[in-house]
Amino acid sequence: MTYADPFDFPNDTGTMYEAKSSQMHECKELMYFAAFCIIVSIIVGLSGNLLTIVALLRCPRVRSATAAFIISLCVADFLFCALNLPFSASRFIHQKWIHGDILCVMFPFMRYVNVGLSLMSITAITINRYILIVHQRLYEKIYRKCYIAIMIAAIWLFSFAMLLPTLIGIWGRFGYDKKILNCSILTVNGQSSKTFLFIFGFLIPCVAIIVCYARIFWVLKTSASRVRAYSNSETKEQKKNRDAKKRKEEWRVTRMVLIIFCSFLVCYLPITIVKVADKQAKYPALHIVGYILIYISASINPIIYGVTNKQYRQAYKTVLMCRRPRSLSVSTNASNTNDPSINPCTLVSNVAQNSKDDSVFVDERV
Repeated sequence: MTYADPFDFPNDTGTMYEAKSSQMHECKELMYFAAFCIIVSIIVGLSGNLLTIVALLRCPRVRSATAAFIISLCVADFLFCALNLPFSASRFIHQKWIHGDILCVMFPFMRYVNVGLSLMSITAITINRYILIVHQRLYEKIYRKCYIAIMIAAIWLFSFAMLLPTLIGIWGRFGYDKKILNCSILTVNGQSSKTFLFIFGFLIPCVAIIVCYARIFWVLKTSASRVRAYSNSETKEQKKNRDAKKRKEEWRVTRMVLIIFCSFLVCYLPITIVKVADKQAKYPALHIVGYILIYISASINPIIYGVTNKQYRQAYKTVLMCRRPRSLSVSTNASNTNDPSINPCTLVSNVAQNSKDDSVFVDERV
């Protein structure tokens, strides 16, 4: 391997990299703390993401278009915990990279791919919620099994494709950055893909998510009055109970995905800003803290699913207690599918019931 950075070099063995930054040596305690956080994240992330994958695949009541994207996200996080985090823990424990040149390229490559997969999956879930709530008539046409598979494949291909120029070394390269004791994207001939990745792989998806949520909340805010206008044939007590239930369900539809997005921002925004603003790694402690947050993000999503979603909790219990999963109650919801008084945010399962080609991915009431 050719080292363009004069400070990025192998030691006498050719396989072990040493840190020469006195600033980094002052962060030893923080590095040991980072290693501890990584080990905890590995345990929680592997078990939590695997449990979520099995639960969503096994339990029909939570099987939906949204669940398909969540499964894709869990697979990415599971691979991250299994393939990346052990090397991250080793790097902080030994305070140097001991795994050779090839892994020093593949390690940051897979980390950046995981960032892309996570944010693209969250964006896809948000757009799914947006179309379901704002453009209900289009939902059953767009979210069919074959289209969902194409969307997920596109997410994975796009996440890999963005990093191919850096992987082959024509736009920066992956290698060891001795200033932060980490294998990352290095600048070659004054060129690096970090700014491009920040704009197209992070900033634009975040803006899209924020715009979708702004529209979703506007529809949710005005939906109660529309429901009351349609429900003239009901008594006041029925209207009151029905509207209260719908508003509660409408909030649940968006709450889980919103929390996932917020947790992603909290975990990934600091390291993204630090890498762009502190390219010379003058403040290595900030980089370490940023990496700690990234590692936590790989294990936090399953906790969010369980805390914010009752049906996911039930699915987890079904798997852990080896129970037989309950089937979807289709007859009850199907009778209300064409009722104009039903708000598109509430009886979400009816949307997919109208689609003959989407018999597997049926959106649940979150």
